Amino acid sequence: MNNLPLWILRTCFLIVAVGLGVSLINGSMANDNAEVNRAAIWLIFGVFLFGSVGTIVADLLITNKRIDMISSVYFGLVVGLFLTYVINVALMPLFGLLEAQTIGIRPEFLRSVIVTFIGASVCYSCISLLWQTKDDFRFVIPYVEFSKDVKGLKPYILDTSVVIDGRIADIIDTGILDNQLIMPRFVLAELQAIADSSDKMRRSRGRRGLDVLDRLRNNPSIDFKVYDRELPEMQGQPVDMKLLMLARHLEGKVVTGDFNLNKVAKLQNVPVINLNEIANSLKPVFLPGEKIKLKVVKAGEGPGQGVGYLDDGTMIVIEDGRPHIGKEIEIAVTSMLQTSAGRMVFGKHESPVRS
Repeated sequence: MNNLPLWILRTCFLIVAVGLGVSLINGSMANDNAEVNRAAIWLIFGVFLFGSVGTIVADLLITNKRIDMISSVYFGLVVGLFLTYVINVALMPLFGLLEAQTIGIRPEFLRSVIVTFIGASVCYSCISLLWQTKDDFRFVIPYVEFSKDVKGLKPYILDTSVVIDGRIADIIDTGILDNQLIMPRFVLAELQAIADSSDKMRRSRGRRGLDVLDRLRNNPSIDFKVYDRELPEMQGQPVDMKLLMLARHLEGKVVTGDFNLNKVAKLQNVPVINLNEIANSLKPVFLPGEKIKLKVVKAGEGPGQGVGYLDDGTMIVIEDGRPHIGKEIEIAVTSMLQTSAGRMVFGKHESPVRS
């Protein structure tokens, strides 16, 4: 259904090409010399027909289209055709002299050949120049550039883990992100496979991820898009590698909660946003000597140690806290430790608040 407008465009293009060929034939039939030129006219009609079909086939086969290359062709053709028109007007006096001379070639035919050759050469030169200097094209036309670096907000490509986690939807609700969110089709397929799993836990996680996606899709404040295309170089690659390739192609950032994918992305110089790192950076910072009230929930690994947790999940290791398991006590912070798994706070028991 998403490709229906394209097929309508291709059908209209084919009908127009055939119509031009038929019009050419009808116009030739009205000419007194139609019998002489009939073979050539039918040949031209065949060129129209097979040329249009070949154009459509080429469009179907070329799946990896880049906007900077296509835009270079468009701008090159526009500038080239304009310059051809100017050159044609400038050469009009010369063509007038040719018509006055007898050189064995019809002047109008010679003129069309010369103008066509000049037009093709100028269009080629303009397109070639734009392709080779697309990074500097912004100096030619203000506000237009074909630089590889995306100016402005980069799109965020969502990973399976970050969708299942669900915190991305809460972050979006805060209004802190204005970037476009992209859900690749292959990630959506993996998520659907998890939701259809025979394992109850995996099935529950997959369905939660689908609910989060539906929440993002129905959020009017964000630009959410399902990316259907799959690049040719992605064939046979695992989902994580496809994500990195797509992020590099779209010049966006991968949003994930997967520790291993985070490391691989950094090794390949692909921008990545790890929600766990964001969560850790937002946890409160305690200074040595600061007082905290919390409940000791279990014994620690060291002798006499107890363990408690803050509301955000930060683990507090309490010296002399083991005798107070199940009680709420006041501690004084002694130090903090940042690890890949999160932030740990060490404290010392001061005095119990209540028994």
